[in-house]
Amino acid sequence: MALGGMYTGSGGGLIAVIAGMIFVFIILAIAFYLYLSFAFMAIAKKAKLKTPGLAWIPYVGPAIIAYQTSKMHWWPWLLIIGMFIPFVKPIFMIVFVVFVIIWGWKMFETVKRPGWWALLCLIPIVNLVLWGVAAWSKK
Repeated sequence: MALGGMYTGSGGGLIAVIAGMIFVFIILAIAFYLYLSFAFMAIAKKAKLKTPGLAWIPYVGPAIIAYQTSKMHWWPWLLIIGMFIPFVKPIFMIVFVVFVIIWGWKMFETVKRPGWWALLCLIPIVNLVLWGVAAWSKK
C-alpha cells in the first residue's frame, strides 16, 4: 500500500498479462508448425518423394522437402557449416539465403506452380498462402 491505501501493487496483473502472451505465442507456434508440416508433406507427396514425413522434423523439415524437390546436390548444405566460421559468416548467410530461394523456386516448379512464387515467399503472410496453394490446389 502506498499513499494512504490508494495504490496497491500490480505485479500479479503484469505476470498474468505476460503469461497470457506466452500462452498465445505457444498456441500460434504450434499452429504454424502444424500448418507448415502438413503443407510441405502435401508438397512432398505431389513431388512423389519417398519420404514426405520428413516435413515433420521441427525447423528443418520444410527445408529438407524444398531441397529434395529441387533435386539439387548436397553441397549447398556445406554453406551451413560456413555460418559457424566467424569472419565469413555474413557471406555464407547471404549465399545460403540465395540457395533457399533457388530451392523454393525449383520446388514450386516441381509441383507445377510458377517459380517466382519463391520470391513472394519472402513476404511473411504471403508465404503461408502460397505454400498452402502449392500443397492443396488441384492443379
